[in-house]
Amino acid sequence: MIYLDHAATTPVAAQVLESMQPYFAGDFANASAIYEFGEKSRNVIAQARAIIAKSLRARPDEIYFTAGGSESDNWALKGTAEAYREYGRHVITTQIEHHAVLNTCRYLEQQGFEVTYLPVDEQGFVRLRQLEQAIRPDTILISVMFANNEIGTMEPIAQIGRIARRHGILFHTDAVQAYAQVPIDVGFYHIDLLSASGHKFYGPKGTGFLYIRDGVRTASFIHGGGQEQGKRAGTENVPGIAGIGTAARIAMHAMSERIYRETRLRDMLIHEITSRIPGAHLNGDRYARLPNNVNFSFEGIEGETLLLLLDAKDICASAASACSTGSAEPSHVLTAIGRKPELASGTLRMTLGEATTAEEIRLAADAVEENVKLLREVSEWKA
Repeated sequence: MIYLDHAATTPVAAQVLESMQPYFAGDFANASAIYEFGEKSRNVIAQARAIIAKSLRARPDEIYFTAGGSESDNWALKGTAEAYREYGRHVITTQIEHHAVLNTCRYLEQQGFEVTYLPVDEQGFVRLRQLEQAIRPDTILISVMFANNEIGTMEPIAQIGRIARRHGILFHTDAVQAYAQVPIDVGFYHIDLLSASGHKFYGPKGTGFLYIRDGVRTASFIHGGGQEQGKRAGTENVPGIAGIGTAARIAMHAMSERIYRETRLRDMLIHEITSRIPGAHLNGDRYARLPNNVNFSFEGIEGETLLLLLDAKDICASAASACSTGSAEPSHVLTAIGRKPELASGTLRMTLGEATTAEEIRLAADAVEENVKLLREVSEWKA
């Protein structure tokens, strides 16, 4: 099998699984227990918090563990909206955000907030002038993803953060695809809140975190006990937290080498596709994109059919975000960058991982070329 869907999920790394094992049975104590048996659980949570904080150049008490990226996005938007609603009820985001942000914004609109959904250019970039023009006296939050989960474009986060800070507005970024893929310094980027998900970087599913800068107010997301500084009640997922901490540590240690390696393979795949297949349109910026993301729209084919043909050759890829698979509507991201429905429907996303090899890239390119040609023959497409 050639697995090229790492943006959807990644396998749990062997070291990560090993780090989790003791806390399922042997050291199973509740981290909130005051007796000594609970100390190991408390310690592993503290260690994971410190590892993740260091990776962001943040403080440990600014890291809050969650059940994943969608929860973190929900908490970031709902929590700050509730905490700052006395100062205003206007939120700014973009048209290409993950649905965890877009649907939360729609929920906020039902609660009396106003949301501006910024358009993007043909590469998927936010236009900074339009962002500034959208700011109002009652704007309390700007939420722009660090890198797009479908087309891989990396937004000008530092400039967006500076604009938000200059206007005294909180800035949240959904970094689910970017965290552990590229270096992130929350101070340099002027980030107030940041969401991440463990299963995107070889950690366990059902884990994530939300960075909340010290001094930023957020309403409690889950009411109950005093876990996560009283902000998110519920007995801690100690095995999961141990796992996400280990995954973060491994990712930070290997990041430079992985960026170099995956970027080379990514560019190799882009070259193979563009040089072999006419009518292949790269989605997202050619260079300011995630190291492992390749996304093409092909003229004259249907992407879902291409996926099935690739699956028959044991190649796993996707047509869009895993969260929108099965939708009959064109990708909202591709629509936002100006792809017409007939071209957007012929889209293939391939996302590389640490085990991807150059030989797999060549085999995948061969399979894509062969099956695009086959589908075009059936549809009688002409260049």
